[in-house]
Amino acid sequence: MNRTDRYDLRFSGWELVVVAALAMGAAGIYQFGWSSIRLPLGSRLGAPESALGTVFTLFVVFQTLGQFPAGWVRDRYGPRLPLLAGALCLTGGFVALAVARSLPAAFLGYALGGVGVSAIYTVAVNTPVKWFRDRSGLATGLVGMSFPGLSFFLIPALRRGVVVDFERTLVVIAAAVGGVALLAAVVLRDPPSTMSGEAGVDAGDEEAVGWRGAVRTWQFWLMYLVFVLVNGVGLMVIGKIVSFASALSLPVAAGTAAASAVALSEAGGTVVGGSLSDRFGRRRTVAVSLVLCGVALAGAVAAGEAGFAVGFVALVGATALFRAPVFAVFPNLVADYYGRAYSSENYAALYTGKLFGGVLGGTVASGLVISIGWSTSFVLGAGLAVLSGVAMVFLRPVETGAA
Repeated sequence: MNRTDRYDLRFSGWELVVVAALAMGAAGIYQFGWSSIRLPLGSRLGAPESALGTVFTLFVVFQTLGQFPAGWVRDRYGPRLPLLAGALCLTGGFVALAVARSLPAAFLGYALGGVGVSAIYTVAVNTPVKWFRDRSGLATGLVGMSFPGLSFFLIPALRRGVVVDFERTLVVIAAAVGGVALLAAVVLRDPPSTMSGEAGVDAGDEEAVGWRGAVRTWQFWLMYLVFVLVNGVGLMVIGKIVSFASALSLPVAAGTAAASAVALSEAGGTVVGGSLSDRFGRRRTVAVSLVLCGVALAGAVAAGEAGFAVGFVALVGATALFRAPVFAVFPNLVADYYGRAYSSENYAALYTGKLFGGVLGGTVASGLVISIGWSTSFVLGAGLAVLSGVAMVFLRPVETGAA
């Protein structure tokens, strides 16, 4: 950003990134803290496993579908309205869960939280996209990293807190995440459309198109397919890697270590991949990383079959590392192809692919495990990751006027 930008906003572009990252990390507690909350919640409500699964499913649905209206509002009226709404929903969701005495109340609380996460996520991840040019991949990667990264540090305290005093812990968390979102609402801004150069909307964005134009291009649907497959493979790994390690008769510690490796590698891969995309190109970075993701996952299966626990954990971590760059690169790739003026709504439209990815990585993957076995299912997932990388090779910029 140039000096004029700093003077107008009284802070630098990287301070915007820090605030966006904090908001993103606060929202991520809903997703990555769920594993710590679910069992104490189930005990309080006497809820079966299937019901707890429904609570989280509702969260994913609302977190995914809520991004489009939040992005639409942000692109037209700025980030403050969706951030304020997100702050209210984040706070209200955890408070509702804290005082819930029935399953419907828990459903409502976590669905409300999903709406809040959707608003915070779409504003935070697209803030670097709108402000930065040369290093937008790195900036977006840093914001994306905090989604799982902050939870990694907070989960031990959360796990202890919900066991000792479930209600008080969640109320404290509600106040904290709501406060961070309110801070973001005060600080975050979008560049005036009259700006030019590294920050703001340049002359090329005069031809920016919204989601209706984006979905009329084949490039959007190729990226959509890749996004579905990447989410499907990733959610299969995240949700089933501990059970897979057990099925391979690996030590219990190997499954736990693999799950931790996934969280850390997802955070690191987002930053590294985003940074590399600034230097080597977005399409090339995603193509190479997804091919390596598939190779690593196939290697993890081979290591597990051989009883090599250390290699299994390392290769599972590598799988997550090479999958993560998509989440830093795709927001910028969408902006490159369709302009930054409507980057939030366009990426939100693409993000709906997570729903289908969730079905692929959850229900479909479970069916495959039953029918063809654990290892074969994961090898198939590895093949889909490689296929996604190869598909990226054929992606080309949208021709002017094509959208």
